[in-house]
Amino acid sequence: MAPTNGPGMHFTIGFERGDLKQLHAHWDEIVSNQRWSEGPFTDSFERKWSEHNNCGSVAFSSWAGGAVAALEFFEVRGKTVLCPSNTFMATPLSVLRAGGHVQFVDCNMSDLCVSLDDLRAKIDQYSPVAVWLVHIGGHIAFQVEEIAQLCRERGIILLEDCAHAHGASWNGRRPGTWGDAGVYSFAPTKTISTGEGGMLVSQREDLLEFARAFRNYGKFDYEVPGLNYRMSEFTAALGCVQIDRLDDIVSWKNEFASTHLDGRYENRVLFPDGMVSGYYKYIVFEEIEGSTGKVYDDPCHRIMKRRDTLPNTEAVATNHWCVPLYYRGADSLQGRRALR
Repeated sequence: MAPTNGPGMHFTIGFERGDLKQLHAHWDEIVSNQRWSEGPFTDSFERKWSEHNNCGSVAFSSWAGGAVAALEFFEVRGKTVLCPSNTFMATPLSVLRAGGHVQFVDCNMSDLCVSLDDLRAKIDQYSPVAVWLVHIGGHIAFQVEEIAQLCRERGIILLEDCAHAHGASWNGRRPGTWGDAGVYSFAPTKTISTGEGGMLVSQREDLLEFARAFRNYGKFDYEVPGLNYRMSEFTAALGCVQIDRLDDIVSWKNEFASTHLDGRYENRVLFPDGMVSGYYKYIVFEEIEGSTGKVYDDPCHRIMKRRDTLPNTEAVATNHWCVPLYYRGADSLQGRRALR
């Protein structure tokens, strides 16, 4: 595959076709066992994700299920939760669904993630119970350490939206491990996908126990106010295959970016030492031909018709573009080279 920043590099789901045989064997086993939900593949996917992320894990049918479970556990109803406006609407909508009030925080120009300075100001202004920190584009927020420390000092719950951050690390540490909880998405565009699905991660066993009940109507004593957010066994089997391939995909993307893109796009997001991006997006700060568009075209405060003053968010919305970077697989020549 020749490198390109044009329309010839079409979107590709990060799935290795050589894994189809294993996936079909898993699905045959599920059909044979007649256990299509709450079975061994869900357990296996959670275990594999925990080993990868070094954090307890609970699988959900969507990112939203995991997010709302965490927000319900921390009892945000009637309280304020701070959220970046430079994110997908799922993030503020999860707060509204859990009965909380959303106030927006500006982002940094360098990493497109929550601004520590504006976060401090908004904490003083709104006295929030929780903060959403969103890792944008596949990399970890550059100020995650300082934000986590600030939240600890102020007694504020820190939630990490890791929907983009599969396979990312900073000096070996994974997204979702700085806060009280993190939530991943496995929607079709993500670095690895199960079609639909999500994973809540946390070091807190009480939250994990709550989440397991929340995704299943609160069974069996119904003290947890949950609904059906279970992941099916067929979806979990796909997750088991995909998590085994995640390191290959991230390695391929990093090799491709280093070899073919970094030399052409100096005005891009530049990562701190020790950070590895999962490269959900390759973000540059110059208009390019054949861009796949913006990470987000419209900030959430605009969509919700709010009048917040968020200058960096407004600037970022119109002054960044994404270079196509899609995993092609080990079957391609470039894939074979990158995976050696």
